[in-house]
Amino acid sequence: MEYVAVIGVVALVVAAIVGLTVPEDEAVGLRNAVCRIVHAADGASACASGEDGDGGAGDDGGGGEGEDPVVPPNDPFQPAKCLLSQDQTKDTVVIQILFIKISGSDQLKVQQWSDGTVTVERVTDSSVGVTASVSAGIPGLKDWGGSASLSGTYTQGSGKGGQWMFGSHKSDNPQADLEANLADAKAFAEALKQQDFCRAMVGSPVSPISQVGCSNSAMSQMERTNPERMPDVDITKTTTEASGGLSFGKSFKKGSGEGGKDGEPKDLGSISTDLISGSMTQDVVVLRTNTGPDAGKVTFVYTFSVGAKAGEVGQVSGTRMQQVAVTYDAAMYDQEEKDGQPHRPQKMVITTSQETGGGPGINVGAGANAGPVTIDVGGGGGEVESQIHVESAEVALDNDADSTLVEDWLRGRGDFPASDALPSPSEAAEAPGADAGPIERLLHDKGKLSRLDYKANTDWWNASLGIGFGISAGQVSMGFKLFGIDITHEHKEQTITGDPTYATGPQSGGTRPWVEWKNCTQTTPITT
Repeated sequence: MEYVAVIGVVALVVAAIVGLTVPEDEAVGLRNAVCRIVHAADGASACASGEDGDGGAGDDGGGGEGEDPVVPPNDPFQPAKCLLSQDQTKDTVVIQILFIKISGSDQLKVQQWSDGTVTVERVTDSSVGVTASVSAGIPGLKDWGGSASLSGTYTQGSGKGGQWMFGSHKSDNPQADLEANLADAKAFAEALKQQDFCRAMVGSPVSPISQVGCSNSAMSQMERTNPERMPDVDITKTTTEASGGLSFGKSFKKGSGEGGKDGEPKDLGSISTDLISGSMTQDVVVLRTNTGPDAGKVTFVYTFSVGAKAGEVGQVSGTRMQQVAVTYDAAMYDQEEKDGQPHRPQKMVITTSQETGGGPGINVGAGANAGPVTIDVGGGGGEVESQIHVESAEVALDNDADSTLVEDWLRGRGDFPASDALPSPSEAAEAPGADAGPIERLLHDKGKLSRLDYKANTDWWNASLGIGFGISAGQVSMGFKLFGIDITHEHKEQTITGDPTYATGPQSGGTRPWVEWKNCTQTTPITT
């Protein structure tokens, strides 16, 4: 009973921390996600809160029951393409010295699109932050040696990278184009890895001639697979993250008379396992496009996400994401920034997603004490099967009034600043109420609204080593690491499922019915 109580208390702590820093609508969403994690065995019924939790996947957008709306040919409200699948690999290394945490990560994505094109995106991140933890024994389990610890981390970081598009194979058969472009993209991704290997040779006993030959081979492979300038898109990124977690452990002691000093039991060490953790992340990504149809554009992508996971032997997780992307003419934006003039965005895309899943996995640790100093090793791994529901609203800002409206909304000016609740694409498909704001009406009247569902499989493993120091006061102790290193590898495959839909133009009564998204269903993802 005390074990379950600890989980419940920490779940409330995680929700409370998020509630202090997240607008109410996001906080409600996270509380629902945390509730579903803690009550995974009971299902959604244990977390009824007036929301269906599926992002509106079961809503017909007000199109009527059993009605087939008339969809005009070449419907201007139909988005041109959709994401079919994504293969993502991410490696992260975290080093901690005292209260300072330094981390770096390398992420590579290969994305397949329904128009037959493929993109490769690579971003490296680095961040610096602070971290601390507090731990306490559990009175009812004192004889057993049970304890719980709560940790918190705050980091800020930046990143850079590039995005390359592979679309040189163009024909009347987008499925064949997708296969050919994917082959080029995979070869390019392998060349990127080879380039990393070549750079690692610097300073090694390998001859300089071999190093140059290695680099030239990688560059030649890149040029063969990608005739455009490299990269097509330059990426810079800043990240702010706050996270916390609970672990539960047991210490082992050797009784009096068996090696303990002055009759006291000798501490032999401990084992622990992570139970629940939560995080909040804010990203700002800047993409400057050099080639292709969007050449000369700069896009700012603002992303806010909250997530939590729980479990000892199995892993249950939930994540909710909200994102706003705004595109400008790059040269005009730079000049306006220099002159201190207001900016004029040309396009806005609002995306929301919710991911829930679970699967077998474990994350445990063991430690040994030498007085106040502890040495801990940990590790784990697992596989998570999850479902992702994504909604998107894209609107072209082709006049000064709409452009000014969006810019004022983003900058917090006017009567409807962006700090207000972010409208979802499903809500935009419904007839706007009398109290609807101008952004909601803009999305309803002109937005290209779409809904997608994906299934995802994530394989991960983790290994860590830490040297710590602790000061005890009764059952509460303050602990910190003198030094620590943590390595995590994650591979995630995401593939489209179900029936992709988009909302056609407003019908009688103002509703926008959801219909088949044919530009999305014309091709199928290539899986291996």
